This record gives sequence, C-alpha cells and structure tokens, in this order.
Amino acid sequence: MIQVYTGNGKGKTTAALGLAVRAAGAGKNVYIGQFIKGQSYCELRALKKFKNIKIDQFGRGCFIKKNPAGKDIELACAGLEKAKKIAEKQKFELIILDEINVALDLKLLECRKVLKFIKSVPQKTELVLTGRNAPRAIIKAADLVSRINEVKHYFQKGLKARRGIEY
Repeated sequence: MIQVYTGNGKGKTTAALGLAVRAAGAGKNVYIGQFIKGQSYCELRALKKFKNIKIDQFGRGCFIKKNPAGKDIELACAGLEKAKKIAEKQKFELIILDEINVALDLKLLECRKVLKFIKSVPQKTELVLTGRNAPRAIIKAADLVSRINEVKHYFQKGLKARRGIEY
C-alpha cells in the first residue's frame, strides 16, 4: 500500500513517525529516509532506541527556498537510490520517505523517477511519502492520501519552534 501525507498543516512527519513506532512495536522492520533534512531532531534520538528502525538523512540541514544547490539535488538523488536498494532487499515492511514531496516540489527529484520507484516497491511493503505539495501523479498513485490542513497555528502569533514539540 502507498500512503501520502500532504498539506500545509503541521503533523505530516509526526504522523509517519507514529506509524513507524506502531510498526516497530509489532515487530516490523522500518526504514525512514528523510529528504532535505540533515539536522539532529529529538524524534531521531528517540527512534534510534528501536533496533528495528533505520534512519538516513539526505539533506544539508538548511532551508531550501526556490533555487536549490547542486549538492541538494545530489543528496536527494542519493536518497532515492538508497530507498530503491532498501526496497529491493525486502528487509523492511515499512518504508517512509519523509519530505519527498517537498523534494519533488523543489525539483530535486523527477516525478517520473519517483513514480517508477513506487511501482517497483514489493506489494508486501508499506510505503509512506510525506511533505506538502504532493504532485497530482503521486496522489493518483497512492492508495491512501491524508491532507493535513492548517486552520490556525501559533507561529502566526510569533511563537518560535520549540524543542520536543516542533523538532
């Protein structure tokens, strides 16, 4: 099954990581590939305590606006290649590609290559793609799509990101 968590609201990665914990608790092996991200987050430290969760990051740890650097494209492509190898091994029952939709939106990856990857994932593997601005083709390829929309956010009041809550 292919799941997509998209939309402009807070909680897409959190939902995917919650699913990772649930799957790990059921004894399943989980792979998480984080696109664009390259920083240490509290949830990563927590997830590393699970022996059956593996995490890789494919980003420089900085925000990318409109014009990504060549290194950003290189890292995203390396992430997709790693995900292909992970899927081929069929060791992981759940694969999460966190922020891959943003990588697609920023043109770090080609949508046709991600769609080809999706089609190659073994049927017994659950695949989750997160990030805002999921392309229509990705949504069409998915079995489940959750759109998380922002209705109200405390950032609008000037509150900064808080350790343990936003990161």
